[in-house]
Amino acid sequence: MQKQRVVSLLPSATEIVCALGATDCLVGRSHECDYPSEILSLPVCTAPKLDATANSAEIDRQVKQLVQDAVSIYRIDTQRLRQLKPDLILTQAQCEVCAVSLPEVEQAVSQALGTRPRIISLSPKKLADIWDDIRTVAEALDLADHGREVLRGLKTRVVGVIEKACMLKQLPSVACIEWIEPLMAAGNWVPELVQLAGGRNLVGEAAKHSDWLTWDTLRQHDPEIIVFMPCGFDLRRTRAELAPILQRPDWSKFRAVRQRQVCLTDGNAYFNRPGPRIVESLEILAEICHPDRFNFGHRAKGWEKL
Repeated sequence: MQKQRVVSLLPSATEIVCALGATDCLVGRSHECDYPSEILSLPVCTAPKLDATANSAEIDRQVKQLVQDAVSIYRIDTQRLRQLKPDLILTQAQCEVCAVSLPEVEQAVSQALGTRPRIISLSPKKLADIWDDIRTVAEALDLADHGREVLRGLKTRVVGVIEKACMLKQLPSVACIEWIEPLMAAGNWVPELVQLAGGRNLVGEAAKHSDWLTWDTLRQHDPEIIVFMPCGFDLRRTRAELAPILQRPDWSKFRAVRQRQVCLTDGNAYFNRPGPRIVESLEILAEICHPDRFNFGHRAKGWEKL
């Protein structure tokens, strides 16, 4: 059987393909696909229209302006797509800000390609959807059996966390923050992960898009633990973005601040990518919520205390 030519325009989809052992099928990627390292040499098929190096508030302003003008925040290199001649394109229909969307890919394909590659769009909202997406990609690559093995391994790790967490009597209250300026509460699969890790989620709704959050609301909840996981930011970038927040007059009044329970995570690598590393995201939350019971070795690499 001839090997399929796959272009992945979604970081989590790229990681799924690689976890399935099909890295050699990838012929192109998005500018955001950066893991595992062996895919970095692949041709890049997208580019952002905004300045991704700007601070949180400025990125938010640029995104809102582009969306208001009915303009995509990404460019698709249609000429490169034509050269790559993919049989399969992986994209998403979940968020027009997170990555290239399905309508954009469909338009690019209709305008640029003489062939009609299969397009698979992923749009998970909860943990079960992520498992379904892995299964979907495995089937598209004719790797259904191996896909089941990969899923079995991932789910076994999740069960390992659940078995310990369900025995805990003290469940700390947790607020997960997905954007800093303005504040956004993490939704979708994150509240579910908090619960599985032995915490009580206070902001953001499971299986629903992340929503804006006011400082007053966060202050009223006064969580025992605050976890920052900004979309697209690594640990270094997250720490830098927090500098203005630390100067807020009400910051020191938060219980989590007083008890030194404010944590920073690599949201870009983990929590914002609904792929195989969602299991590491769960493990990170377990380490944060119950450091006396969980130690997977993620501290200082996937998360740190403020």
